[in-house]
Amino acid sequence: MAAWSITFAMDWTANDRDIGVLIPEIRNIMKDIEQSSREILTILQKIHNDGGLQEVSGICKQARNLLVPIQEGYAKLSEKIAHQMYYRYHDHWRFGTQRLTFLVALIIYLETGKLANREEVAVALGIKTERENGFHLDLEDYLSGLLQLSSELSRLAVNSVTYGDYARPLELSRFVTELNAGFRLLNLKNDNLRKRFDALKYDVKKIEEVVYDLTIRGLKPHSAPTPQGDKE
Repeated sequence: MAAWSITFAMDWTANDRDIGVLIPEIRNIMKDIEQSSREILTILQKIHNDGGLQEVSGICKQARNLLVPIQEGYAKLSEKIAHQMYYRYHDHWRFGTQRLTFLVALIIYLETGKLANREEVAVALGIKTERENGFHLDLEDYLSGLLQLSSELSRLAVNSVTYGDYARPLELSRFVTELNAGFRLLNLKNDNLRKRFDALKYDVKKIEEVVYDLTIRGLKPHSAPTPQGDKE
């Protein structure tokens, strides 16, 4: 009975320390990270303006500069969270990391026309790829971030037509269709991922409808635009 009481007291003390010290520290760090995340999102929204895609190089550079304080924030989290405690506190940074994965994936798409892999996103955020190496980019967080990308690109397809860029939706359609095909190969067990994947299918359809409208109006060009990263 005495041993049980001691163990209970130790657990209570540890939990009390978490509530009183560590968790507020995590929240403060994430508050700064999420502030930078909002600033990046604001910058990237410029691509939806008339002529925004002509300024994509400068837009992406501005956004990447704001990744520096985010990397510093994750470095602080890494110092405070032991490897084996990562998933105990995961909920405190899960959604923020998913949003940042989306933002990094959008930057890389705008720069290269390609899908960001997990390692590229992890490097951009200043964290590890694999669990055994420490504070890392959880696989489901990475996938959730990618699934947010399709919504932004479907919006871009519509806005591109509004501003007279009739080639852009073709390139976006190919990319999102390939993204959809890739996710179809996965056996998604997470309910949130499955719901996001359902949304991806609607985004594919939305962009296909844009391309179809261009086709029946005789506005569909013969080729899609060259991705920003492939230009000389």
